[in-house]
Amino acid sequence: MNNNHTVARRKLLQLGTIALGTTIATKATAFQVDSPQKQETIKETTIALDTLDENSTPEKILEELLAGNQRFVENKPESRNQDYIRLQEVAKDQKPLVSIMSCADSRVPVEVIFDRGFGDLFVVRDAGNIATPEEIGSLEYGTYVLGSKVIMVLGHEKCGAVKAALEGKPLPGQMGSIIAAIQPAIDRANKEDSEKVYTDTIKQNVMLQVKNLNSSPLLHDLVEKGKLKIVGAYYSLTTGEVSIIS
Repeated sequence: MNNNHTVARRKLLQLGTIALGTTIATKATAFQVDSPQKQETIKETTIALDTLDENSTPEKILEELLAGNQRFVENKPESRNQDYIRLQEVAKDQKPLVSIMSCADSRVPVEVIFDRGFGDLFVVRDAGNIATPEEIGSLEYGTYVLGSKVIMVLGHEKCGAVKAALEGKPLPGQMGSIIAAIQPAIDRANKEDSEKVYTDTIKQNVMLQVKNLNSSPLLHDLVEKGKLKIVGAYYSLTTGEVSIIS
């Protein structure tokens, strides 16, 4: 009886050891780090997707930006520059070729809708995509210091800031300053078609902010020299498409 018990116990221990070894091996495989050769291959593939640099024209850069949005719309993302290798690269320095002034709306994730990643876009955001002195200063930094060649003012469908401005109700705190900044766009909007006033005001606001950016002597000088392009765009929450409007 004792011998049988001992043998059974030994077999149980052996099985337990095998199972433990298998578990450890499985976990080790799951967390295995890619070899340097494989990492280099991934790196080369990622870089190959980005053929643009500081010598590219603003027009070509804008074309590539919109191509990324088209991939997003067609659900064919290439996940550009979203891996750990790219993260390490841009930790050293940043040279975003595009700056975007967007609304702070949570439904407008800029890098996602343009199929971009780490270090590709210099983004400033506020409710209503308003060109405040701070926003203009940030975009001046993005272009003059970092080298962006395209600035996009990005408005979007169903903008809450524009809706609040159209309703005209008093708002607490500093929110009233947002309404005041959008008011000129309301004045310019087409009032003849009540169903389109909302959308037209959103687009008028985009064009107004483009005009405000062009009032910056620094940005205007870069535009005049052909080193910078400032455009206005509209993002559809329904389709995901970005269209140029100015």
